[in-house]
Amino acid sequence: MSQMNSNPAVALHNPYFEQKQGSKDVWSLINETAAAAQAESGKPIVNLGQGFFSYNPPDFAIDSVIHALKSGFNQYAPAKGNPNLLKQLTQHYSEELGRPVQTNEIAITTGANEGMFSVFFGFLTPGDEAIVFDPFFDQYIPNIEMTGARVRYVELKFPDKFNTENVTGDDWTVDWEGLETAINSKTKLIVINTPHNPIGKIFNEQELKRIGELAIKHNLIVVSDEVYENLYFGAEFPRPATLKSLPELAKRTLTIGSAGKSFAATGWRVGWVHGPAELVQYVIAAHTRICFSTPAPLQQAVAEGFEQAKSNNYFENTRRDYIKKYEIFNKVFDDLGLPYTFAQGGYFLLVNLLSVKVPKDYVYPQEILDKGTDDYKLAYWLIKEIGVVGIPPTEFVVPSKRVAHGLEKCLRFAVCKDDSILEEAVERLKKLKDYL
Repeated sequence: MSQMNSNPAVALHNPYFEQKQGSKDVWSLINETAAAAQAESGKPIVNLGQGFFSYNPPDFAIDSVIHALKSGFNQYAPAKGNPNLLKQLTQHYSEELGRPVQTNEIAITTGANEGMFSVFFGFLTPGDEAIVFDPFFDQYIPNIEMTGARVRYVELKFPDKFNTENVTGDDWTVDWEGLETAINSKTKLIVINTPHNPIGKIFNEQELKRIGELAIKHNLIVVSDEVYENLYFGAEFPRPATLKSLPELAKRTLTIGSAGKSFAATGWRVGWVHGPAELVQYVIAAHTRICFSTPAPLQQAVAEGFEQAKSNNYFENTRRDYIKKYEIFNKVFDDLGLPYTFAQGGYFLLVNLLSVKVPKDYVYPQEILDKGTDDYKLAYWLIKEIGVVGIPPTEFVVPSKRVAHGLEKCLRFAVCKDDSILEEAVERLKKLKDYL
């Protein structure tokens, strides 16, 4: 073996994970920028970047963890899930779907992300294709590609009026012609995310029906990532698996859920996949080989948490809390005249900063310039000069379309923070008035 190949990390690594020397993912780059800015200034940075909660889960959920640990739930859980949690979720989905749901229609996974991964590995093989709407949650792409399958991107069209006025999720429309063109004999899955990250869009019933009709016509599975299912701010939350106008869609829909998002406990890593038993069996098979089972005490804690959430109206109260959070945070952009997309669900706000005039001679580090899009510059400048962290949303766009995409002038902010943190962010963001 030559000297060049003597390092096993160099000679034997999986080329899929090859990265340009010195490049960083968006999370590392933005968080490191925030940490450096805080160290330089000696003042706390208001971090509204990643979607993790600034506060603990509710007391009843914390108590459930302690109870589970003391009650003997400390060994392997069954691969398909803790029976108590499966029971709670069957009750939950029986109410949502309006029909009895059985435990063999649910698989418990190690977070929603591993649930998605298990779906992809359960159904995709090399040469297959999966359709993803663009912008997308970035984790979908490697999860699909690692199976050997190919991603086909279909655009959620950037609304032109978003440059000058507020819009809603309904203004972000599906490229229907692009969707029909993307479907071919290799297509197996259509992935949707509702409520959507980073837009905050909830796919309406007409959109879901049209997607569903194509899935039925071409014998496809719809994978519906609904991790923010308990954070919707309208009268109801339409789901592919509950469409009254297309009930047969439920037979080919796999729904992804998350305890971390539901109970403000992203570190617990408990998620699930719900759908027809004949589909879920392949998700369980993949999950068993990926990690075998999900942490037993946390599954039990989530089971107890769901039971108590029904009696104390936790999810209803949480929705009211988030409506207030958006009211606190949105006001500064209303006052500044900066457009945003009204969040129909989830806990992100997408803001258009096209009108903000960053000094042309502002100096950026090379690693920001290397990203090649203005939203990275905006994010860097906002951290350094305003003291607020947002995420550049072109990271959620297919690389070939990032430059000159409307999102290049936007930032995504997470409002899953204490009201006091949002209020501090508002005070700092008022300084943007000097740059308009």
